Amino acid sequence: MVEQTKSHKKSRRRTTKSLNVWTIVFGPIGVAILMVAVIGTLWYRNRPERVAFEPNTEAGAAALAAVKTFPDQGQTHVTPGQSVNYDSDFPTSGPHDPTPAMPGVYTEAQRPEQLVHSLEHGNIVIYYDQPAIETMTALESWANQFSGPWEGIVVVPKAGLGEEIVLTAWTKKLVMPEFSPQAAATFVDEYRGRGPENPVR
Repeated sequence: MVEQTKSHKKSRRRTTKSLNVWTIVFGPIGVAILMVAVIGTLWYRNRPERVAFEPNTEAGAAALAAVKTFPDQGQTHVTPGQSVNYDSDFPTSGPHDPTPAMPGVYTEAQRPEQLVHSLEHGNIVIYYDQPAIETMTALESWANQFSGPWEGIVVVPKAGLGEEIVLTAWTKKLVMPEFSPQAAATFVDEYRGRGPENPVR
């Protein structure tokens, strides 16, 4: 009877010891694997949709014919924060703030003085208001693809445009009542990285 009890206790100790080893070794690893799986799934579901950047199509060639070119109004820097009285709601050159708006997608309007400096750097500034979901997806995707300080894309809101999109580069402007990805991509490809301060393309 005593021997059976001792044997039972030994067996229970071995089982407990075995369980502790499995818990120590595989517990943290299992948790880590589960966390990686969950994070991976969330990333996959919420990953930014990449939209093809396809310039130089027939639609793009037609769009370039509609691009308006304006006189170069200079590259003078004004005092930081100083307002400039531009002759357009979408200025493409002229005096500007010493600090540019950096490439990216903005949900709040940016100062035109900073946007003009962005154009001088060779960035493309794209204005939107209430675009279709597909349009905004494309603009966000391109802004992620092209984020360099001398050849990036700045996407900013401009009240009153509705679904219209306005693209600007240094001394250049293209108004798109209906967004065409091929036409917009051609404009971006034609002028991105070719600002007067530091052309990189």
